[in-house]
Amino acid sequence: MSAPAGGFAVLDDREWQRALDLNLFAAVRLDRALLPSMLEQRSVIVHITSIQSRLPLPEATIAYAAAKAALANYSKGLSKKVSPKGIRVVRVSPGWVETDGAVGLVNELAAKQGTDYDGARKILMDSLGGIPIGRPARPSEVADLVAFLASPRAASITGTEYVIDGGTVPTV
Repeated sequence: MSAPAGGFAVLDDREWQRALDLNLFAAVRLDRALLPSMLEQRSVIVHITSIQSRLPLPEATIAYAAAKAALANYSKGLSKKVSPKGIRVVRVSPGWVETDGAVGLVNELAAKQGTDYDGARKILMDSLGGIPIGRPARPSEVADLVAFLASPRAASITGTEYVIDGGTVPTV
């Protein structure tokens, strides 16, 4: 995410369009291109949404959060259309995942706050309202969930969302 901080007031149409292009339209276009061949194979579509679709950070990621909410809605609608034809559609909604990019962000925050990595990591977790398991998700944990959902073991799962956020979202 490269949108400027400051929330709604600082986002121009270009930033909103960029968020939609990256987080909604990319999936729509890819689905449109691949669905004809997927119908022959009875495949699975996994859309990566985000907990921010329901827990936006209004000062930093409002356009991203809105685009991910749109992707979640689109995904549910697509599942109703293609599931009867043998294509499952599921959503995976990660919270904070400690990717290389996230590590870079924490290091930047540490430098700005005059703290170390662990201190900045805690500041970021606190800004999310806390992560009850005490740490962000690992990329491999998200990958394992996606692999399961794409496997034959999940053959009856479609049209639903799986949240992997360490308990960050405070609602059911």
